Amino acid sequence: MAEQIAGWDTIWSEPETALHGDGESSEARLVEGLRAGEEWAYETLIQKFQQPVYNLVTRLLADPAEACDVVQEVFLKVFRKIGSFRGDSSLKTWIYRIAVNEAHNHSRWHGRHHRNQVGLEDSGEARSVSESLVSPGVSPYDYLLGQEQQHLLEAALAELNPAFRSVLVLRDVEDLSYEEIAEVLQLPLGTVKSRILRGREALRRSMERQMEAKAEFQLSPQLVE
Repeated sequence: MAEQIAGWDTIWSEPETALHGDGESSEARLVEGLRAGEEWAYETLIQKFQQPVYNLVTRLLADPAEACDVVQEVFLKVFRKIGSFRGDSSLKTWIYRIAVNEAHNHSRWHGRHHRNQVGLEDSGEARSVSESLVSPGVSPYDYLLGQEQQHLLEAALAELNPAFRSVLVLRDVEDLSYEEIAEVLQLPLGTVKSRILRGREALRRSMERQMEAKAEFQLSPQLVE
């Protein structure tokens, strides 16, 4: 998917200045261009939402290696259904709703077939370039410690009930507001807040279990032959 999108390097006829201005008018022009089948609009949509949607889907799936297929389905649905976008929410919220639904559907339909498979490819594509670079002021020890904590967090997140995982990713990773999350998941605002609180507590307990298990493994005596 990433390679296919990267290959769409045609220079479109729409002038770049057409997408500048305030957010609402810029989004309205983008939606109008998508509905009209303008190539510059498709290119702009991919450039703006490819990485955020990939990051979101990766964290919602049990197997991040399957994210590319799901992302492709997300954008195909966006292109097919753009005519039904009424503007009651932002375009981002609407696209995220499609992404969450596709990730959940994929997990339900295909999860059991891939449960025991181990992905061999590095899922580092989900990180931005800035996240991949080590700050000059960070020691190798601190960097490795941060990486280890990140792995623990991702593993704990993967263990959560999908209902909790979705709200936590949207709130604490994607930084959506409670109201935006309610729009994406089509849930009452009170339910969103409740799931975030319960999900954070479940995440804390999961991380504690993993840290305790890791500590026990490291402290267990090793036999020397």
